[in-house]
Parts: sequence; structure tokens; C-alpha cells
Amino acid sequence: MNKLACKCFYFLGLTLVPILGFAQNKDSNTTVKDSISDNLIIVNDSLDNQISTTAPINRIGNLANTPKEKLVLFKPTESSSYNLEDNELAAKFDSLWMKELVEAAPLFDEMYQEVMELDTISDFVLDLPTDTLKMRLARLNEKTPFNIEYNASLESVIKSFLTRKRDLMERMLTISQFYFPLFEQQLDNHDIPLEMKYLSIVESALNPKARSRVGATGLWQFMYGTGREMKLNINSYVDERSDPIKSTEAACNYLNRLYRIYNDWDLALAAYNSGPGNVNKAIRRSGGQRNYWNIRRNLPRETAGYVPAFQATMYIFEYAEEHGLKTKRAERAFFETDTIHVKSLITFDQISELTGIDKEELKILNPSYKLDVIPFVKGKTHALRLPVHKMGKFVANEEAIYAHVEEELKSKESPLAEITKQAEQNSIRYRVRDGDFLGKIAERYGVGVSQLKQWNGLRSNNLRIGQRLTIYPRKNGAIAVKPRETPARSSVASSSKTHEVRSGDSLWTISRKYPGVSIENLRKWNGISGNNLKLGTKLKLCDCSS
Repeated sequence: MNKLACKCFYFLGLTLVPILGFAQNKDSNTTVKDSISDNLIIVNDSLDNQISTTAPINRIGNLANTPKEKLVLFKPTESSSYNLEDNELAAKFDSLWMKELVEAAPLFDEMYQEVMELDTISDFVLDLPTDTLKMRLARLNEKTPFNIEYNASLESVIKSFLTRKRDLMERMLTISQFYFPLFEQQLDNHDIPLEMKYLSIVESALNPKARSRVGATGLWQFMYGTGREMKLNINSYVDERSDPIKSTEAACNYLNRLYRIYNDWDLALAAYNSGPGNVNKAIRRSGGQRNYWNIRRNLPRETAGYVPAFQATMYIFEYAEEHGLKTKRAERAFFETDTIHVKSLITFDQISELTGIDKEELKILNPSYKLDVIPFVKGKTHALRLPVHKMGKFVANEEAIYAHVEEELKSKESPLAEITKQAEQNSIRYRVRDGDFLGKIAERYGVGVSQLKQWNGLRSNNLRIGQRLTIYPRKNGAIAVKPRETPARSSVASSSKTHEVRSGDSLWTISRKYPGVSIENLRKWNGISGNNLKLGTKLKLCDCSS
């Protein structure tokens, strides 16, 4: 009897499958089962069944009582109103991944300083025999158009990265999973060696908001003039040098232009960093030689450390497993996002409120918007990038969202009012004078040292006489500040007078720990000529006898 019942159900099922399939196609509805909550979510995905413009969706009601992750999708009838809930496990992964990207942003300072003061002389203790390194570099040279040859300087840089900068390299291995698929696609489209993706690590440590001391910005570190030359939009709201896709496209075009000049990728890299003029001077001063390592001594200091850092990064990424470098698995790559053109000015706060997406995540995905506002300009397109699984919330409620935004912007409590006020606030240009330091200037104008550094793209506390600073003052700096007994710029804010060198310390990292202390100070006070530090050494932190 049981066998007979089973057979009946089996044939009944075969009969119903095509009927159910026809019904599904006819209604054009997609049914998705949430693996966490086991709730059935029905989404209308038909182009023929557009939502009527006469339906009551022109505004979002009582958002304060609507949970961020349970935004109601308004449909023409009460019976077709549904909640779209996110997959909790996927949301958790995204949250952790975004946290990783946010925390990686400060790594640009470390990489930038490393290239500026690249140590190609010191001996680093590492289990990497020279013969093994030579063999691996030869293998790299065989599969890449870059001229990778063993030399003692490159060996020193590789070992430095694997010892002193090991944590930095592991973080780059993790973050690269987010950006590298995008870079590789663009590089392949422009017929550029895929290894060029490592350039973004040396340039910006994969921080799209990175800004150097001279104003170069973005993943590929374009100066303002070069960015405009490469057709990147730069204004008060938008800086496309920070847009991952548009800046990568511009970088590919620029690199191809340089390669057409030199027909050599190493020289193209050097020219990308210092400009063709400096490379041409170095070639002349080297007697017409064209091998990068032969003209390196005649290049600017930063460029001299640039190609070695690039080749060392390439080696480490290619042989990360052999050196036991640990990396976290990225749960989402850049291509698992999507964009939509905005039809009205909208702020990140509003997007976050309406869709439940964390504001920090919005900043990571949309780094080109300087004021956390996506503008709307007639005749131009500005896109909002969201995770694929979050895009539905925005698209399904687009009209309601824009109606809410318009209503909110008209109110006195508009979130844009404060942003606009800050953006249009009168700023001053301050000229650094002898005896000035960041703390003194910050106190004079009622601002923070961190704000001064952010406004002016400063990566250290060092200032030079005559330097111009942009300041948004909170009080009148012309008011005389009562003189007080303050230490000179070269003194230390804390009571410490010495610092004991520990593993991972460098002159730069030590100078950052003590306000008012520069690398030059440390060298002068301790009789140091290079960058080498011995563990356990006690360094003076002031111009004192003890």
C-alpha cells in the first residue's frame, strides 16, 4: 500500500511541475527562500507589471518607527506589501569585511613613508637564501615583461618587507581581494601587464581616499592637474581620482602613454611617479643608459625607492604561501556591487537611514564623494554604488525615497544644511612662521591637530617655514594668545626623555609616537646618519644632556 501511495504522489508531482512552471512564468514572480529565517520572500521582477504612479508610494511614512533592516516595500494593494529581510549570515560577513577595509585606510601612511625612506642597505635576518631568491626572481622575470633581476638592493627591500612590514603585507593580501578583480579587468582591456595591479599597493596601500603630502589623491595617486588632464571630474562635491573604476581607467590610459614613450615598463613606472622629465634627466646623467637600475642613482629620492618597492611587492604576493603570510578570505569582491544613477541630491545619512546600510560601508563603496553627499546636476550622471543584495531595497522604493529626501531637504532640520554650512564656511590660508608647530596653530584657531592634518593632507607633524595651511577656524586667530611656558617644537609633550627601540620600530614610527619630534630631530640628537636602529638602544627624545 505504501509503495502504491508513493508512486501516486510521484506521478502527481510529475504532472504538476510543468503546470507550476507555466504559472511561475506567467506571473513573473521570483520566490527566494531565506536560509536563516526560512521565510518566503516574493519579489515582483517583471518589466510589464510596473508600479502605478497613482499608487500611494510618493512618501515614506514614519521612518522613525521603521527598523533599518525592515524597510517596507510599498505596492498598489495592501495584500502585496512585503518586508525584504537580509540574510543575517551574509550581513555579518559584509560587516566584518567592511570593518577590515575601514581599518586598512591608515596603512597608506606606513607604505608612503616606507617608499620615501626605503632601506636597501641593512641586513635583515630571514630564512631566505640568496640562491633561492635568485631562482624565484628569475622565474618571475620569465612570466612578466618587467625587468626583474637580482641585486643586493632588491634583496634587502624584500627582506625588509617580510620582516619589518610583514603585518602590512598580510593586510594588503586581504584588501587586494576586494580591488584586484576590478584592476585586472581594466588592465586586460588596455593590454597592460596584469602585474601592474601591484602598483596601487605602492601608490596608495589600496586606500581610495589616500592623499600624499603634495596632494596626489586616490588609489593611483593622481595630482590635480594630471587628473583633470585625464578627464577626471574634480569639484567641491566630487573627486573622481578616488573613484576606483574611473581612476583605474585613467591610470591605464596614462601608463599606456608612458609606455609608448619608453617602450619599457620599468621606466614607465618611474615616469608615472616622478614625471617623464625627471626620467629623461636621469637617462642623460647616466650617459644614455636605459635600464632602471643603472639610472636609479640619478632619480629623485622617492622614485629611487619606487620600482624596488613595486618589484618587492610583486615577489611577496607571488610567493606569499612560501613565506607563511596569512590572509583573511574576502567574502565579497568589488564586482559583487552594483550602481544606480541618482535622480536627486541625496546624502549618505539619508541612504543609510532608508536602506539600513552602514554609513562607513557607503563611504568605502563611494569614496569619490567628498562631503558624503551625492549631488544631482542636470546633464551629468552621478552613481550610487551598493552591494548587490542591498540594491533591491533602493530600486523598489526609488520614488518614495526621492519624495522623502525632497521633503526632508525643505525642512529646517535638513541634514544637508549642516553639510552645506561646513562646506561654505569661510576658510583662511595660514603661512607657517618660524617657531610654529601644529599644536600652537590649532590652539590659536580653536581646532584640533587632527583636523589641521586632515584639511591639508599632512602625514606627519612636520611643518616648513612658508608652508600654506587651509584652516576652518572656530575662533579669531588674531586674538592674542596669552604667552605661556611651552616647550619648543623639538621638545616632547610627555615626560619621557628616551625611547627604547623595540621590534618593528623605525625612526618614522617613533617620531609619530611623540608630538613635536621629527625624524631629523632623532638623527641629530642621537648621532644617527641612516635609518638603522638596534634593538634595545635608548634614543634621546630631546636636545638634552640626559
